[in-house]
Amino acid sequence: MRAAVFLYPWDVVGDPDAARRIAGLGVAQVTLASAYHSTRALTPRHPRHRVVTARHSAVLYPAAPERWAGRALRPYAQDWLPEADPYTEAARALTDAGLEVHSWVVLAHNSRLGAEHPESVVRNAYGDAYPWAPCIARAEVHEYLVTLAAEAAVRPHTRGTELESCGWYGLAHLHAHDKIGGVPLSGAAQYLMSLCFCGACRDGYAALGADPEELRQAVLRALEPVWAGGGTGGAAGRDGEWAEVVEALGEEYARTVADWRNRAAGELRRAAVAAVRAAAGPDFRVMLHADPAPHRCGANVGVAPRQVFAYADGVVVPCTGSAAERAAALAPFEGRGVRAANFTVVRGMGGSPETLAADAAHAAAAGADELRLYHAGLASDADLEAVRTALTELSGSGA
Repeated sequence: MRAAVFLYPWDVVGDPDAARRIAGLGVAQVTLASAYHSTRALTPRHPRHRVVTARHSAVLYPAAPERWAGRALRPYAQDWLPEADPYTEAARALTDAGLEVHSWVVLAHNSRLGAEHPESVVRNAYGDAYPWAPCIARAEVHEYLVTLAAEAAVRPHTRGTELESCGWYGLAHLHAHDKIGGVPLSGAAQYLMSLCFCGACRDGYAALGADPEELRQAVLRALEPVWAGGGTGGAAGRDGEWAEVVEALGEEYARTVADWRNRAAGELRRAAVAAVRAAAGPDFRVMLHADPAPHRCGANVGVAPRQVFAYADGVVVPCTGSAAERAAALAPFEGRGVRAANFTVVRGMGGSPETLAADAAHAAAAGADELRLYHAGLASDADLEAVRTALTELSGSGA
């Protein structure tokens, strides 16, 4: 199976051995961040630093001023690396080492943007703003994300892209010093807490025949038992989550919010992919980080699994949990497209690099064509050695 690892530009720039070391793992591709959210990242082998703090969402290349002139929403520049264009410098080094580079573009996840433009973010049924989650139903957000997708995806020395958060973001967010775990929320409760009631979304619900205030009140009633420690029971699986949403809201309201949100997300994805293709040409591969349950939101956004290959070249699917759970995530994606199984290979982040060969075989049986390995820059030397061993084993077995 063709394998790729995720990297940040700061894993490569300033480290003359980085590209060679990554090529030695036996991977064919690097998925390299070009637009990314705020993070604090370990760099275990870098000769210049051990921790990089990206204070806010930013593009890791110089944005084109003419593209963003006159726009209220625009990408932020990074200033935590001394290089003017760290993405291109890293991509060049990786390409020179014989690796294919694809850009990694995070879209609807940007805390600084939301803090500076609070009118543009998701607002839940209680009126709380989610500054990390731009509301993709808003025209200015849609335009910003489509423009960003084209610019951040199509960079020098780059053969394709993977679009993350290309859809709805919601409550779930590893915010700085998160304190939202006091009341456990099921998947259905997470969804209800992620529904947006900004002006654009209220208008959208009304256009579909629902009274937006009555819908909001229905969401509040459904959530009220949750805060007392009851409420939605946390049914297992994607179908169980949605069944709880339908039970909580009623079939008509559940269908209304699903129709509105699926329409907005589908329009964004199709427009973003089209913009990338227009900027890059037909041979540029466009992948989406995705989940096969349309109601799910976050980095791996919910998509209609039987429709996504009509406009995208493939999907990157998180493979966590048991073999059965991983198969349930991959199997719904049918049709002519690439299915990349994404495994965490950093032990300190819950990954299991020592079981990668077996996990990859199970993923292939469930329909996976390729592997994505998160994250070669964050991994220890021992983790990387386990990855190299697993990929050698897979290569020898013909997998």
